Amino acid sequence: MLGVLARYSPSNLEFVKSEGFASMQLRIDPFQSDSAIAEIKKTIQRSGLYISSLAVDGNHIDPDRAKREKQNNYARKCLELCGELGIPNIGGQSGTIKGAPLAQQVDEIVKVYTEQYFPLCERYKVRILWEPYAGGPNIATGPVGWEALFKAFNDSPHVGLQFDPSHLVWQFMDPVAAAREFASKIYDVHLKDTEVLWHVLRRTGIHPLDNSRWWRFRLPGNGLVDWKGFFAVLAEIGYKGAMNIEHEDEFYYPAYAGDNFTENYKRGFRVAHDYLKTLVPPLVA
Repeated sequence: MLGVLARYSPSNLEFVKSEGFASMQLRIDPFQSDSAIAEIKKTIQRSGLYISSLAVDGNHIDPDRAKREKQNNYARKCLELCGELGIPNIGGQSGTIKGAPLAQQVDEIVKVYTEQYFPLCERYKVRILWEPYAGGPNIATGPVGWEALFKAFNDSPHVGLQFDPSHLVWQFMDPVAAAREFASKIYDVHLKDTEVLWHVLRRTGIHPLDNSRWWRFRLPGNGLVDWKGFFAVLAEIGYKGAMNIEHEDEFYYPAYAGDNFTENYKRGFRVAHDYLKTLVPPLVA
């Protein structure tokens, strides 16, 4: 089912529903009153939209103990919020200790998740999903990190992937091959593209001395993702979950006025929707 990622607001839900989308990933502040959460729940139920995941960013194993404790508390509150709202997943980064050996980072992630998160995952039937974003506090950025983590977690049912092909493209990985290799771990999908600015890259390389941006996120169809190949993999495995457009295309910014979509940002969602409807197989949609 096609949907969008967005901040929560009644106006945004109304727009998403009116445009014929079926799902959303939401950003919601978990530190709200019980009455506010109850009203959010009613609004979601009235919309009829399937909320596939809650966006939960941050470093779960921050080497700064105070920052780690704050993040762990935030993540626990988000898991509880998922339980209250009936949301089956949280999606974000795995956590990282920059410069530490991979094995050490994996061990620390396993320890924190097992002790702090998994009891809540079990209680509320919520899964923790990793998006392969290499620009954040994350080691789950591609097949090497995924393999190490899933092995260390002994194929725990509480973790999986929020697959975003755009992040693999700008790391020069093959998202179609990666999706096929880890198909059984994909529980949520982001639809976003990456455009490589070759005229910049050929002069600067991947580590530009002047900080030139040699790639940028685009709406699906405006970058290098092989969408036909990607959707074919999802169809082959019988994927039935949500596929939410993560709209970070700067040509349609600004994105929000307060918590609500701007008209130009809405236009981007419509453009992406029109494109995707021509490609998504019925088995997946």
